[in-house]
Amino acid sequence: MTVTTAPTVKICGLQSVEVLKSIVHLPIAHIGFVFAPSKRRVTPEKAAELIAVLREQGVSGQERPLAVGVFVNPSEEELQGILSVAPLDVVQLHSQETPAFCQWVRATFGVKVCKTVSISKTDASLPTPEAVAAQLDPYIGTIDAVLLDTFDPVYGGGSGKTFAWDCIPVYKDWTRKVGVALWIAGGLQLDNVDQLIETYAPDGVDVSSAVETDGVKDTAKITAFVERVTRK
Repeated sequence: MTVTTAPTVKICGLQSVEVLKSIVHLPIAHIGFVFAPSKRRVTPEKAAELIAVLREQGVSGQERPLAVGVFVNPSEEELQGILSVAPLDVVQLHSQETPAFCQWVRATFGVKVCKTVSISKTDASLPTPEAVAAQLDPYIGTIDAVLLDTFDPVYGGGSGKTFAWDCIPVYKDWTRKVGVALWIAGGLQLDNVDQLIETYAPDGVDVSSAVETDGVKDTAKITAFVERVTRK
């Protein structure tokens, strides 16, 4: 199939002011800051510093990237403490958070909410439309995006491994029906993102480990990835 609209790009796990300044001119829609247990975890204070740089370094005529906070089963108190310091635009919830909790987040902080669906790499069975509806219909009206990611037994996601992409269409059908965005994560890199986009046309792609060198975000790799995704 031919894709006429490029998906948006989310670069996740930013920790460096220098790297952020070097990529802010690129057409990146979302910058992710990890608050869940991870080697990429940042403190609320560090995230606030990075978000301030993000907003100061805006490019004329280009919408600034939105700041996304990545959480795994946070408490209300944790979110209140972090968002009182770091002014996030989007809260990404990466585990068993309920629809009521998602709605509370949106109403309390005035942010968008992205709900992650973790998919096992070893699960060969495809979900039915009925199963996806049973899973996600309770979230209608409480979220703004669904992120499909590969399940990780330790952190829930962020494994750097792909899942079975043939399950994407049934989730895409659901997101189209209810009017929310569909983002894809999990093992995306230069040599497979074209196939993902051409075959499944998601609304957004999310990358972290593939744009790192020795565990540190690499400006050249980020630039190459963004250019590959957003080229017309």
